[in-house]
Amino acid sequence: MAVLGGYCEGNSSIAQAWVQQGFQPCFFFTLVPAVLLSVCLLLGALPSTSPAPASTSARSCCPCCWPCSPSAGCCGKWGGPGQLYGYMLLHACLWALSWGCAVALLQLEHTRVLVHDRTRGHGTVLLLFWALAFAAENLTLVCWRSPLWWWACGADPLLSVQVQFGFWLLRYICTFMLFILGMKAPGLPRKPYMLLVNEEERDVENNQGGARPLLPDASRTTSTWKDFRRKLRLLVPYLWPKGNHLLQGLVLFCMALMGLERAINVFVPIYYKNIVNELTEGAPWHTLAWTVCIYVGLKFLQGGGAGSTGFVSNLRTFLWVWVQQFTNRQVQVQLFAHLHGLSLRWHLGRRTGEVLRSVDRGTSSINSLLSYIVFSIIPTIADIVISIVYFTSVFSAWFGLIIFVCMSLYLTLTIFITEWRTKYRRDMNTRDNEAKSRAVDSLLNFETVKYYNAENYEVNRFNDAIVKYQVSEWKVSASLGLLNQTQNLVIGLGLLAGSLLCAYFVTENKLQVGDFVLFGTYIIQLYTPLNWFGTYYRMIQNSFVDMENMFELFHEEQEVKDVVNASDLRLEAGRIEFENVHFSYVDGYGEILQDVSFSVMPGQTLALVGPSGSGKSTVIRLLFRFYDVRGGCIRIDGQDISQVKQVSLRAHIGVVPQDTVLFNDTIANNIRYGRILATDQEVQEAAQAADIHDRICSFPDGYNTQVGERGLKLSGGEKQRVAIARTILKGPRIILLDEATSALDTETERNIQASLAKVCTHRTTIVVAHRLSTVVGADQILVLKDGRIVERGRHEELLQKGGVYAGMWLQQQAGDEGESKDTAGRRETFLPQQH
Repeated sequence: MAVLGGYCEGNSSIAQAWVQQGFQPCFFFTLVPAVLLSVCLLLGALPSTSPAPASTSARSCCPCCWPCSPSAGCCGKWGGPGQLYGYMLLHACLWALSWGCAVALLQLEHTRVLVHDRTRGHGTVLLLFWALAFAAENLTLVCWRSPLWWWACGADPLLSVQVQFGFWLLRYICTFMLFILGMKAPGLPRKPYMLLVNEEERDVENNQGGARPLLPDASRTTSTWKDFRRKLRLLVPYLWPKGNHLLQGLVLFCMALMGLERAINVFVPIYYKNIVNELTEGAPWHTLAWTVCIYVGLKFLQGGGAGSTGFVSNLRTFLWVWVQQFTNRQVQVQLFAHLHGLSLRWHLGRRTGEVLRSVDRGTSSINSLLSYIVFSIIPTIADIVISIVYFTSVFSAWFGLIIFVCMSLYLTLTIFITEWRTKYRRDMNTRDNEAKSRAVDSLLNFETVKYYNAENYEVNRFNDAIVKYQVSEWKVSASLGLLNQTQNLVIGLGLLAGSLLCAYFVTENKLQVGDFVLFGTYIIQLYTPLNWFGTYYRMIQNSFVDMENMFELFHEEQEVKDVVNASDLRLEAGRIEFENVHFSYVDGYGEILQDVSFSVMPGQTLALVGPSGSGKSTVIRLLFRFYDVRGGCIRIDGQDISQVKQVSLRAHIGVVPQDTVLFNDTIANNIRYGRILATDQEVQEAAQAADIHDRICSFPDGYNTQVGERGLKLSGGEKQRVAIARTILKGPRIILLDEATSALDTETERNIQASLAKVCTHRTTIVVAHRLSTVVGADQILVLKDGRIVERGRHEELLQKGGVYAGMWLQQQAGDEGESKDTAGRRETFLPQQH
């Protein structure tokens, strides 16, 4: 039976942390359970909770049995020979209490959700607890060569060694499993967000019966680091330029320079220490001069104490510019191409200002994110690890412990506070988007604002948006000040503790004066990037927040996709067939088109007429494949358009829309948009065919005239003629006219009709018409009502039937006669005032 001894073995003291190539067991097994218990009691008691659905997890079994592990070890020790020391009993008690608290927190998570962990599977306190427990088991491996630990053969009888080794191995495996499963949390539900109701948290299911927003709400409370691995996988291709061997070589060289900086950061304080010691001891001049030269050379390579302005860092930054430019170009081009590939539905519902703002912030943040992670976060963590190892092995384990505790506390508080203040940053982004969108909408509708004398109203709306943004901005700044003060306090306390301990060892002649200088230099050198670590973390988090909308844009799926192995459309004659077509814009709602079937022979003109909302323009959009049909089939020359490539389909179709929007460019370039490689002569021939050449030549700059944003400098008729010229230049076999003249006056409409007649000659044409007078010469007229074809035939045939078409014709004729009389009366009244 074991004999009860003192608190520590032999003459050792708990104050002796590092003895004989390892941690002293008395010190180690007192500190570890105390830290674990403190984490559970202090951090676990702070957050409030809210109800959560019950769930089960395999992780519940292991922690429930785990508090008994040290007790079983003590029983085995008590039953065998040797001594049972006080620290073993304290370790068993504290270990049982700490793991008991962890089990309580785990059980609490099955019925309640911690407020500050509303988006994770397990809470931050449990994750930190399991991480520290697993780290403690790994620290025991550092003491493998120490004769004071139980795995030394001479320390205890062999049977006791086997028992303790079995318990350690069991602890190591279980803590490892807890750490991994805790990060994954496969047994707990994840909520995309939660909603504050009366200052309490309530779970809210995502997307209940509602459509998913085009852009995510930046105010949501999900963690910025959620799906971190997925986001990182998206960034890796930009860090490693695929297919560009020169840039890949630059990346490797920059990594090597980063490793060289880490080595320089270690040697700079060492050579500074050597200078101080040599000056104190009165070393020869040539020895001192050589040491000073090496020190200055290292400082030249390192730079101003933190490696931020040295030769190596500047060289790395200079070389990394090419990688940054590659990344920025790739992201912008891919996102731009992706946006053009999204559906018409998405583009009709988007807010231009918000999308552009999200794209701008997202693309600019990627370079920053890569630089922060690769050249700031990773080097800083590496410097911390190197410093702990160096001071533990060269000075004392106490120095390594002080640095470890200080750094851990600093990083933990930084992460906690930064995660807490993320909601303010998201809210600020939301307010910023709203202000910018409001400004863009107001400026785009400049004429409407003037029409209704609403300048003050728009200014007040914009001012309200700015005020809301500034309130959120103040919260961001105030929380940032709190974080900075907390970081400053931790750094000051750590520097104070280490400096006092180092000064004590110098007075006890255990260290030299140069060692004190080395410690101060090294710690200040370490704290400088560590002080920036909080900034790096915040910037990374802000970059992730800025990139969230952009990632959502990247993951917007294309509704209309080419099928695998799609072939090009082989256009021969240009016959169009609709066979039993059904379509609705939203699944489960009323159909816009119901069992629509018709054929258009090559070279013929088909007119679609009917009341508003009957589905006329939808036919055009389906043929151009802005959407895919829900049922039935659309064929061109016998080929299903859903089985051919969209590019080849649209290459053979020309569209003249009702509202022609031109680019803010010259008239020539707007016409040339129909065929980018067209010559100036071909552009002018297309303009002549559209009967706008003479009008263009009357402008001071001719074809180089700028049309303004959306073509606002041109009249409606001029814009339509430019659109017609663009379509003529494209030279398609199929023409779609979507109420191309409905917004024009009668005289302009007649002139445009003459141009359209030239375009449609010998081409298959589908015309969507509001004014029936424009389609009297069509080969076939379809009358749509409530998504169905109710009548079909030529103009004369439909009039003779006396149906829907005839009623529409009579109504429009009566309206035209009344308008003509009214116009004539006005002309007589105001004729003297005409110029």
